Amino acid sequence: MENYTNQAPQEETVDFKQLFFKFYHYWYFFIITVFIALAIAFLFNKYTQPIYKVGTTVLIKDDKSSFDPQALLGLGNVKNAQVLENEIGVLKSRALVNRAVRTLDFKVSYFQEENFLTRELYKDSPFTVEFDTANPQPAGLRFNLIILPNNEFSLTTEGESVFLYDYAKGKQIEKINQKFDVRGKFRFGEQIRGKFYNFKILLNTNFKPKEHVNLNMFFTFNKIEDLTNQFMGFEIEPINREASIVEISLRSTNVHKATDFLNTLTAVYMSRGLEKKNQIATNTINFIDEQLLGITDSLRTAETVLQDFRTKNVVMDLDFQSQQVFQQMKELENEKAVLLVKNKYYLYLRDYLRKNEGDLAGLTVPSSMGIDDPILTKLINDLTSLYASRGEAMMMAKEKNPIIASYDDRIRVNKRTLEENINNIVNTSSISIREIDSRINMLSGKISKLPATQRLLVGIERKFKLNDAIYTYLLQKRSEAQITRASNMPDNEVIDQASSDEMEPVFPKKTLNYTIALLLGFIFPVVYVLGKGYFNEKLIDKKELESLTSLPLLGHIIHNNKDSKIVVAEYPKSSIAESFRSIRTNLQYFKQTGDKQTILITSTMVSEGKTFTSVNLASIFALYGKKTLLMGFDLRKPKIYQDFGLSNTEGISSYLIGKSTIDSIIQKSPLENLDIIMAGPVPPNPAELIGSDKNAELFQGLKDRYDYIIIDSPPVGLVTDAFLLMKYVDVSIFVVRQNYTNKKIFGSIIADIEKRNIPDVTILVNDVRLDNNSYSYGYGYGYGYGYGYGYGYGYGYYTDDQETEEEGLINKMFKKS
Repeated sequence: MENYTNQAPQEETVDFKQLFFKFYHYWYFFIITVFIALAIAFLFNKYTQPIYKVGTTVLIKDDKSSFDPQALLGLGNVKNAQVLENEIGVLKSRALVNRAVRTLDFKVSYFQEENFLTRELYKDSPFTVEFDTANPQPAGLRFNLIILPNNEFSLTTEGESVFLYDYAKGKQIEKINQKFDVRGKFRFGEQIRGKFYNFKILLNTNFKPKEHVNLNMFFTFNKIEDLTNQFMGFEIEPINREASIVEISLRSTNVHKATDFLNTLTAVYMSRGLEKKNQIATNTINFIDEQLLGITDSLRTAETVLQDFRTKNVVMDLDFQSQQVFQQMKELENEKAVLLVKNKYYLYLRDYLRKNEGDLAGLTVPSSMGIDDPILTKLINDLTSLYASRGEAMMMAKEKNPIIASYDDRIRVNKRTLEENINNIVNTSSISIREIDSRINMLSGKISKLPATQRLLVGIERKFKLNDAIYTYLLQKRSEAQITRASNMPDNEVIDQASSDEMEPVFPKKTLNYTIALLLGFIFPVVYVLGKGYFNEKLIDKKELESLTSLPLLGHIIHNNKDSKIVVAEYPKSSIAESFRSIRTNLQYFKQTGDKQTILITSTMVSEGKTFTSVNLASIFALYGKKTLLMGFDLRKPKIYQDFGLSNTEGISSYLIGKSTIDSIIQKSPLENLDIIMAGPVPPNPAELIGSDKNAELFQGLKDRYDYIIIDSPPVGLVTDAFLLMKYVDVSIFVVRQNYTNKKIFGSIIADIEKRNIPDVTILVNDVRLDNNSYSYGYGYGYGYGYGYGYGYGYGYYTDDQETEEEGLINKMFKKS
């Protein structure tokens, strides 16, 4: 018997030796967990499609010509930071991404299915789908294709609610709510037509018969909008806080496709910047071309008239005075030509301001036409700046925001001032033209005195010279604009283009996954073993029991793996029978009257094995040759009669109410020296009957007849019957079941028993599962020769040792976990 003397519970300390054996006890669990974790990591690495990170860098050039006063305050160049943020916003804009996608040939996507993975082939596809963009195609519909021998392929598709996409217009035109079902064999190059599709499939240079024949592949037509959304997920970040170089990165499962997209995106971005820079020159050239259309016809007509006149008439050379008049006339005509061109520009500028409310993107600036009016130039620059600031504000605010309204008011005022300035310039220009016309008229009067032929010649030449001067002036300005446009370079620069060479996947990280799997394979069992004990509310080992009570430990009953409940009688040489013999021996240390002893067996709750213990303990005393009585004092739920196949019509309850005698309620069991008294019919007042004087008479009479009386009582955690019976017994055995009894309930009840100072109460642990390591863990130590030593001292003494030997690793694993 262990811990017989009463002592205070010891403070709980860390038993490292026990902890070591606990982990050693689960060595197989460690191995299996590590193996499973590594297997999962292997499968994840093998069947997860790799993701690559492709990047390119772009230099956003600073505006070094502008002065930022905040830089003097140590706040950095805020204006350049704003420029950088604005350019990043342009790069991430949907319009730029859409333009890049439209530039690339992403209309059809090709895929291959193999080993549970779907891989996009992109440029590695062995076939190409050709279609006329004038015919809409079913976007998003999957066409399954298998290449067959003899230049044939099978094509199947199924789908409903397909969107038709017009690639010529670049938009979705309608949704078709009907089932698509295409099935059949076709030859490469054959036109495949349907009501909502029209294309043909050709083999290309990537085709390899040994690799691609009978391979599962499919292709889909893409919507430009969907592709734009797909490629909007790239990231842009400056390489550091002080630099204006940004890194553009994109994660994709197809490294070549991502590379092409990023390079096209930066190319489109550079083209956009150059187009914006060339816009002034382009607008100037367009304006001049419009003016040249009219002046060319006038010049050609004047040239023809002059040539015809000189051919038909003989004209004398002008004298010196006439030549001077004619030279003055020519100079005035050239001056008038310049004024007329500028006047047309002023009228164009005024009409442009009235017709365009959005911005000044298509405006021809004054300097390109040789107009050096500082006030006009400043007003146009201010208006352009206001439109630009309003556009930046619209990226952060809505149309009705007060900041936007403020910009709109300032733009209206600026435009009104600009129009007034233009009107004044037009009026001034008209006055200048009228002044020149007046001077020309004065010279015309002098010319009128010349002979008729010379006078006509001067008039014709004057018209020709005027048109020629205007034409020459426009051609000069056009050439200047073309030179300016040709010499422009992008403000920004691509530092490193995206490349697909030697790219390593960023996901999955195989080495990291194996490392994590290995760590989890070790950590999970540790957490499981520690957490199992920490969060478990059931009694597991002796140390937990000692921490809850100072009552002595009588012993333990090992797990019953037999089909019988009366295992001691039917398997007397089994190890469980020997555990009951150990209990019988330990009971000798408790007080007893002569060679007689009355023993009460109870527990905290049902199913802890008190009835099983009572039956087998009574049997072991009977086998010992002692006259033994087993009493079923669970008057509320009697069941001992079922184990022995006896009758429960008469019993303790019938005796206590005076309907039966002691002799009539005692029944013989199949086991020699063992008598049984059943509980009898369930009474309405069990506690009152147990506490009656009649019950005291019953015990007095029985103690004279039997050496050992074993009482099977109800659980003390549910009813008080056991407490009423304790005054009649010599020993009270409190049964707890390993891995079943609740620690909190047991602790509460056992504390109450200790407060009552009930004598001779002991603890018996039931259903203890032993294995080769139980000597160092659990309840296995201190128990005879054979329990817990495996193939040690006790091996071979019991009939169930061979069964234990045959248990395999897998069975042990499930039993322990």
